Amino acid sequence: MDDVKQKQIVEYYKIIDPILNSKEFQKKREFKHHGDISLYEHSLKVSFKAYMIALKMKDVDPKRVAIGGLLHDFYSEPWPDKEEPFFSKEKHCFLHAHEALINSQECFTEYMDDVVEDIIEKHMYPINNIPPKYKESWLITIVDKIVSLEVLKQPKFFKRNLGIKKTLEEKKNKILKK
Repeated sequence: MDDVKQKQIVEYYKIIDPILNSKEFQKKREFKHHGDISLYEHSLKVSFKAYMIALKMKDVDPKRVAIGGLLHDFYSEPWPDKEEPFFSKEKHCFLHAHEALINSQECFTEYMDDVVEDIIEKHMYPINNIPPKYKESWLITIVDKIVSLEVLKQPKFFKRNLGIKKTLEEKKNKILKK
């Protein structure tokens, strides 16, 4: 790793460290999010990837991107269990961004401004139909979708979340035996 990237990583952790190590944020290690990763890990991935992109963009504040990315899913309860009806999951999908905003405002007041608040509340666009207002918000919205789609590489995700009884590997083996 070159010196520039190391410095960027150090700067990134200086920005997010107080949030990342807070008692409230540490609880997110216990929340399963997409696939087999925790909400903590998901939020950190979104935040870091978007931060590294923001460093290369014009007129985008990497600090706000790092903070907004980390807090974009700062909701109070884990995603509904797989046993719950689909509507519960769907409802969470529509409501969690606003809940994350309220929680972030309560726990991390000193980091909140119009841009960070817009990042958090609008990251579910187009599911929530009000588009992001700032470039930083658009960046998190896009990176969140990319990181969330990475779970599709996990065959366990299909088996557990979509009710498919066999993993993709098992299906492939069955086809090859014919």
